Amino acid sequence: MPADLLTTTDLFRSVFRRHAAGVAVITARGDAGPVGFTATSLTSVSAEPPLLSFGVGTSASSWPAMAEAGHVGVHVLGEDQQELAATFARSGADRFGAPTAWREGPEGVPVLDGVLAWLVGRVVARVPAGDHRIVIAEVVHGDPTGTGRPLLYHQGRFRRLGD
Repeated sequence: MPADLLTTTDLFRSVFRRHAAGVAVITARGDAGPVGFTATSLTSVSAEPPLLSFGVGTSASSWPAMAEAGHVGVHVLGEDQQELAATFARSGADRFGAPTAWREGPEGVPVLDGVLAWLVGRVVARVPAGDHRIVIAEVVHGDPTGTGRPLLYHQGRFRRLGD
């Protein structure tokens, strides 16, 4: 491959389509109500203190609320939640309307029902990163007791984990 292609956006996207990632929904309470989006950029940062990170585009409809939120919700989706993932990924969707089941959780954060696991984190940093911000949050609440297998994203599609 020619060296001048190594920095192209198309190359970058092509390579990351081959990287399977877990699927999460990130939520927050905004001035106008709950906001959320589907993310594949969820990362464990530190165990002591328990820190996580995720990326959010500054052009995303949820960014204004995420930019101000003191706490965020992180929801690990199960393989049977492809429609939920698609709803939170779709621009203009009524993400918190039926059939999405959710409740107000700790710190006023919207918590989705039926997920594999969820966390609420206190936002400790928002780091500029190109057209995104990397949000770092310290975990303060959560529930890891959901059952099932994780939903994955690979080659531009939601997929199930193979054995």
